[in-house]
Amino acid sequence: MGSHSHESSKKRIWIVLAILTVITAVEVVLGIYKPPVLFLSGFLGTSYLNWIFIILTIVKAYYIAWAFMHLEGEKTWFRRSIVWTAVFLICYLVTLVLIEGGYLYDTLAPLVKW
Repeated sequence: MGSHSHESSKKRIWIVLAILTVITAVEVVLGIYKPPVLFLSGFLGTSYLNWIFIILTIVKAYYIAWAFMHLEGEKTWFRRSIVWTAVFLICYLVTLVLIEGGYLYDTLAPLVKW
């Protein structure tokens, strides 16, 4: 029974590695090519490309916590308390960064050549 558990753990780690690699590759390709459709248009104060990066980063963080912190085996209330706290904190921090970044851009635009 020990070898079966070991093999399934190895397989699971490779699957997690593959999923995280694909997500990271998508981020790298989008970062290198910066499609004008995503880069030059925006939503809620930033470009669609930035929103894609934010969402993919949150998905990767969630998947890492789910797989390597073994959240899938925990009780539902405990899992939700960890995940929803992190989701609300990340949303709050992203909102602050976007608001302050917009303020700095508006304030410094006459002084700095972007």
